[in-house]
Amino acid sequence: MKKFMLFIGGLIAIVVLLANLGPMVLLALSVGLLYICFKKFIRTDSTAAKVGWVILGLIVLSITFSNLYAVLGVAAAYALYLIYKNWNTPENNVVHEIKEDDDPFTNFEKQWAELNK
Repeated sequence: MKKFMLFIGGLIAIVVLLANLGPMVLLALSVGLLYICFKKFIRTDSTAAKVGWVILGLIVLSITFSNLYAVLGVAAAYALYLIYKNWNTPENNVVHEIKEDDDPFTNFEKQWAELNK
């Protein structure tokens, strides 16, 4: 049952990821352009160039906000990662402890076997 639910969740995550693949690319490009605008703004000394970089940065920022729903695609990619990671885990996580037996007869058998080696 666990694998079936993981499969259904993975199927839904793949559909959401593929539906948001284009906006995810545009979001990455616009964030990169916004970083470049910020770096150029910091490096310039003239006021006119700073105003130009601010105007260009605001235009790129509006593009970034228009593709903000692409975060759903990033969340779907993360969900796919978690599903892939949990696919081969055992269903019941019972930890078996190895108990050391204090019975003198079993300890004698172990010591006798060690002496015969």
